[in-house]
Amino acid sequence: MDNSKEHLLKALNKNVRYDGRKTDEYRAVKIKYGISDSAEGSASIKIGDTEVLVGVKLAIEEPYPDTADRGNLMVNAELRPISNPKFEPGPPGDQAIELARVVDRGIREAKAIDVKKLCIKAGEKVWSVMIDICTLNDAGNLFDAAALGALAAIKNARFPKEKDGVIDYGEKTDQPLPIITEPVAITVIKIGNKLIVDPLPDEEALIEARLTVAITQKNEICAIQKGGESPLSSDEINEMIALALEKAPELRKKL
Repeated sequence: MDNSKEHLLKALNKNVRYDGRKTDEYRAVKIKYGISDSAEGSASIKIGDTEVLVGVKLAIEEPYPDTADRGNLMVNAELRPISNPKFEPGPPGDQAIELARVVDRGIREAKAIDVKKLCIKAGEKVWSVMIDICTLNDAGNLFDAAALGALAAIKNARFPKEKDGVIDYGEKTDQPLPIITEPVAITVIKIGNKLIVDPLPDEEALIEARLTVAITQKNEICAIQKGGESPLSSDEINEMIALALEKAPELRKKL
């Protein structure tokens, strides 16, 4: 065991983290809505010093062939070098793809948006919902920040004025997206025999396993994504899920 992990585990065994929090405590969460005039919906979210911007754009496009009567949903994540020197400019890397996939899966599997109500004419025209995630500062726990920011931006979104298939992006209506459920994501990481929420970069560097759990306002699990190289026992998975279910209402109150 390297010295950094040994030192961290000694602190965790005393239920103390480098910033003074307990293992099951989140940093302060702050959300601002409507930060972009050019997006149909937007929000910024800060979890501690981690800051993420999320924008929602709406467009009328052809539906996917296998979902002819449903609107389209796309999530893109851009890990900006200004937020972490380890992030490189250019096409999305594996970390950005995974972040977008986890956020997308939580929204999609929860059926957060009634995509059938986004259909204008089956097989020809539907509304596309495009969610763009942009990191401003990576101080740990981008998964939860991005997922919460995406939900906030979706809640903030309003349809633009449209007539005969022509969109006036300069004028928004009062019509919100048809939201059914509001999933939040809670990420629990395992280091040694300790489970932690809202990890700092030093803690993320020592992750053995990670579980991101998307949970609806009814406290129902809609998606689970595992990360990290170490396997998890069924008891560990159940313990991580139980912790996520416990913290989800707390995070949801910030919306």
